[in-house]
Amino acid sequence: MPNPIYLDYNATTPLDQAVIDEVMPFMTHNFGNAASKTHLFGDLAGKAVSKARTQVAQLINAQPYEIILTSGATEAINLALKGVFESAPSGKDHIITVKTEHKAVLDTCEYLEKKGARVTYLDVDQQGLINLEQLSEAITNKTLLIALMYGNNETGVIQPINDAAEIAEKNNVLFLTDATQAVGKIPVDVRKDRISMMMFSGHKLYAPKGVGALYVRKEYQGKVQPLIHGGGHEQGLRSGTLNVAGIVGFGKACELCIKEDFSKSTRITQLRDLLEKELLNVEDTSLNGSTINRLPNTTNICFKGVEADELIMRTRTKLAVATGSACTSSAIAPSHVLQAMGLTDELAYSSIRFSLGRYTSRDEIEQVTNLVEKEIIAIRKLHRLSA
Repeated sequence: MPNPIYLDYNATTPLDQAVIDEVMPFMTHNFGNAASKTHLFGDLAGKAVSKARTQVAQLINAQPYEIILTSGATEAINLALKGVFESAPSGKDHIITVKTEHKAVLDTCEYLEKKGARVTYLDVDQQGLINLEQLSEAITNKTLLIALMYGNNETGVIQPINDAAEIAEKNNVLFLTDATQAVGKIPVDVRKDRISMMMFSGHKLYAPKGVGALYVRKEYQGKVQPLIHGGGHEQGLRSGTLNVAGIVGFGKACELCIKEDFSKSTRITQLRDLLEKELLNVEDTSLNGSTINRLPNTTNICFKGVEADELIMRTRTKLAVATGSACTSSAIAPSHVLQAMGLTDELAYSSIRFSLGRYTSRDEIEQVTNLVEKEIIAIRKLHRLSA
């Protein structure tokens, strides 16, 4: 049986063959610990990590020393939010974030509320975008930081990062952004966007799972307390033996993104637009989120009257898609992102995220549109017969 067509690239990506080739030696004979300074095995691992750190930094226009290597974006988010809050000056206990953030941000903010933080959760409009005036109005003299996702993992909506960061800068407030879905898909420049701290993961850009990064701008590096102690690795912010093989793969994947110069984004956008065009021709079907400010690979479509889980189960041997974030896929509740955008529970339960990637083909998109349309018609017919 052939593999299902994979349209869940926002959940994870396959390893690029060039990444595999770069990683394999560090999983076999180049197995040294990057912290071992007394022999050649450690030297080789240390040099490989330094090279990868530079590659990661170059992708986002940062300096290598501003990159803290982690196990992924979730750890980086926890390190940034908790680490900044723990070291905050007295009276700076206010955090501003958004209702559509990833659960890694929302759950961490909820934890910090129990530790005394006051958190403002901004609304979004029907397009999934924040109101910059409301952001400005939410800032007080006690505001410590603003946490705003770069590109939403469920809808692909891109927030006005530069404008929001400018507001933060004018008010002497730290600006954090979860750029997990954006890095590698669109140009991300931490200097141009005035970002204080940013996090992203390797496995979203064709690198191994279990590796990611926290960017901390030079002037803010003293404002973070470590979560993990025991050796002082990663500038004292993240102790523990480094995942050398994963880091090497992460670096190579970032290098590939730089070399491609996002040239594949145009092709992916065209395929996404084709998918949307065909599926939105189906009766009682609508698009969730902005059609302008969004990632090139992501679309979230509502099939009114059809439960997304039923459609996914009927097509799961032929198609791999999701109703939302992989981190909350076991949850029974409807998408908090779609709810924040004003969708009813019924419409949220009827929505599916399609996320394309480097290996998606036009033939696959044509197969998917035919399959989904056929199944929607069949499901609606069954519902009418049983009504």
